[in-house]
Amino acid sequence: MLWFEDFTPGRIDRYGRYEVTRDEMLAFARAYDPQPFHLDDQAAAENPLFGRLAASGWHTAAMAMRMTADYWAEQGGRAILGGAGIDKLRWLKPVHAGDVLACRTEILDARPSESKPDRGLVRTAMTMFNGDETVMTQESVIVVRRRPA
Repeated sequence: MLWFEDFTPGRIDRYGRYEVTRDEMLAFARAYDPQPFHLDDQAAAENPLFGRLAASGWHTAAMAMRMTADYWAEQGGRAILGGAGIDKLRWLKPVHAGDVLACRTEILDARPSESKPDRGLVRTAMTMFNGDETVMTQESVIVVRRRPA
């Protein structure tokens, strides 16, 4: 189980392997981000930012969350109570079908809650890679239970 006390500043975790599929990209775009460059090969080819069909940035962020949740589960569970926010979210390179994504998370800061002694706030910096290329970065704050006495 990962408790607040396990999230020490400087800790780095590398995890995940997520292969992006065309069908999943299209399904996500249809449901949540129906822009032409996420849905139509010709429109994506004509867009100088993408050149070909690209995953929604929101889909990319959701894939990172999936890999993170799976990693925490592999570590024996988690005492995460929820997210408090995401800062500095950046989509740096397009994600395409066939890309294989992975994550690296560094703990930037961890502080006990002043008003709720059973929990703490942890600030993380996450980087998502496709091979050696960085495709997304974000900082986030999570609320985590403290280890019982």
